[in-house]
Amino acid sequence: MTQALAAGGYPQGIKLGVDVGTVRVGVAVCDRDAILATPYKTLDRNPKKNSDVRVIASLAEELGAVQVIVGLPRTMKGEEHASARMATDYAELLVAELARRGMEVPVNLVDERLSSVTAHRNLHEAGMSSRNHRKVVDQVAAAGILQHAIDMQKARGADVGTRVGAPPEHRPSVAVPAAESTESRAEDQSRSQNTEGYSEPVL
Repeated sequence: MTQALAAGGYPQGIKLGVDVGTVRVGVAVCDRDAILATPYKTLDRNPKKNSDVRVIASLAEELGAVQVIVGLPRTMKGEEHASARMATDYAELLVAELARRGMEVPVNLVDERLSSVTAHRNLHEAGMSSRNHRKVVDQVAAAGILQHAIDMQKARGADVGTRVGAPPEHRPSVAVPAAESTESRAEDQSRSQNTEGYSEPVL
């Protein structure tokens, strides 16, 4: 599938936002013009069968999504701990599932500091009781992650976050000459540096 690209090289069209938790996964979607991110649904995390990963891949296929933004939980100092590793692993599973379906949909990890805090605050301001937050807070957080990503793409005129590759067991085992392999790694590192540096402002 050929994707339309903006001048800065980021995909244009419907995008999904994903907020990964140990128990639940929030999903959000934006319109084709990437103006507004909307909470879509909350999925139960199933680490054994990864049925939730397949649901997201099916949604991307159904909507014709051009990109998936997965929140990367960093500390306020910008450090990555267990939750960040979990989000990275999840993003890799999603890349593998999309590839299995023959879908070339990029998955980017994007800094999500304070997204859950902001989601709880927004729900409180909307008049929802704290007891009911659990039902929707993950998808609201996903919408916040996606909204900030699409806003930053437009503001910067470039993609944001870090592009995720499939985990090693899902990559094709093709022999690559050492020189070519070194050159490819250098290009991958350069691309990663070009899209890094995204962070959600402290509120």
